[in-house]
Amino acid sequence: MLRSAVRRNQRRGDRGAVTAEAAMVLPVLVAFVMALVWALVAASDQIRCVDAARAGARAAARSEPEAAVRLVAKETAPARARVDVRRTGEVWRVRVEAPTPGPGPLGLTLSAEAVALAEDTVGVEPRGTGGSQP
Repeated sequence: MLRSAVRRNQRRGDRGAVTAEAAMVLPVLVAFVMALVWALVAASDQIRCVDAARAGARAAARSEPEAAVRLVAKETAPARARVDVRRTGEVWRVRVEAPTPGPGPLGLTLSAEAVALAEDTVGVEPRGTGGSQP
């Protein structure tokens, strides 16, 4: 009989332990899930930056006007993205940068760059070769 009274007292003392442990773990779980969601959104935006840079580079390579190149890249890019289009010699470079949503230090700037050979240079001999074949 004494043993059963001791067991009942032990059970009564443990009665709120599960609730207290759950109350401690729940905020950590919520923070972890929020971090996972943020990481998935950031990964998705990075893929969209890459796609936008590639689409812009293809448009630039087809000799489309620079405004059209920017529009194509902006349509594909994440919100608030910046698009930079430059031609260096025979190559078009399209760079897309977009900030990730997130509080304070979690905000990152994602970027992607694509390069394409300009179509107006395809089949043209490079300067300085003189057209002679070895």
